[in-house]
Amino acid sequence: MQNLTLTWQTSAAASAALYGAAFAVGRVAARRAGAGGGEPGRGRVAADVLREAGTLLALFALWQVVGHLSLIGTDHALDRAAWIHRTEADLGFPDEASWQHAVVGHPWLVQAANYYYATMHFGVMLVVLLWLFLRHRRRYAWVRTTVVATTAVCLLIQFLPVAPPRMLPANGFVDLAAQYGQSVYGNAVAGVVADQLSAMPSVHVAWCVITAVAVIAVARGPWRWLMVLHPLVTVWVVVVTANHFWADGLVALAILLTVYLLQAVVSGWRRPEDGEAVTARPGEREEVRERSAVQG
Repeated sequence: MQNLTLTWQTSAAASAALYGAAFAVGRVAARRAGAGGGEPGRGRVAADVLREAGTLLALFALWQVVGHLSLIGTDHALDRAAWIHRTEADLGFPDEASWQHAVVGHPWLVQAANYYYATMHFGVMLVVLLWLFLRHRRRYAWVRTTVVATTAVCLLIQFLPVAPPRMLPANGFVDLAAQYGQSVYGNAVAGVVADQLSAMPSVHVAWCVITAVAVIAVARGPWRWLMVLHPLVTVWVVVVTANHFWADGLVALAILLTVYLLQAVVSGWRRPEDGEAVTARPGEREEVRERSAVQG
């Protein structure tokens, strides 16, 4: 479920405080190292943790701002959703309503899909980011930047409100989450109502692909290919629960691919000793060059 207990003002202030603390801790660690206090390993890790927490809170604040403004300007959101549905039909896309009708008669499957929609996109993302931060730090920065940039672009587009399919009963859609009391929308929590009109593009789809790509690229062994199931299940879930059109996911994927391309162009790729393709920070690049020179 979505955590709505912080206002965007509180989130933004906490994010700024965490960034300030990260800067201060980093400076102290560097000063101690320069004074002969040894490697600033622990201080650097602490600064990184504070900085990453600040980034997540900044994204949360932006999400709340977008949702609030979308709730204020809801004009034509349903019209835009109906237009997307008509356009998909004209282009020959499978009708999402028919996919939903195929599961309506299976309550256990519907409830599982509702639960997956409400929890797994955020839960899997947290687990993957934590795994990368603790076990594959050099890869973490690339994935985190992808998450931040992709989410930010999606949220900016969502300033233009677009209704989800489930709000179009005349088109054959049903709000299955509301029927089973599993909806994450509609009820105020700490005075905030979750935005229902940010369907385009689908952050769910973008995040599930990011996590799958990260695990497949970083992990070793055949088990990593099981992560392909996460995007497949997520796409099926967002469609059968009538929370997104196909187009919502396609636009999210286009944004993600653009972010990948821009990161490759701006940061570049290198191949470290273990054969993994990662992007290194300037300091890390110098360290790799020095090690290579010594080994050569």
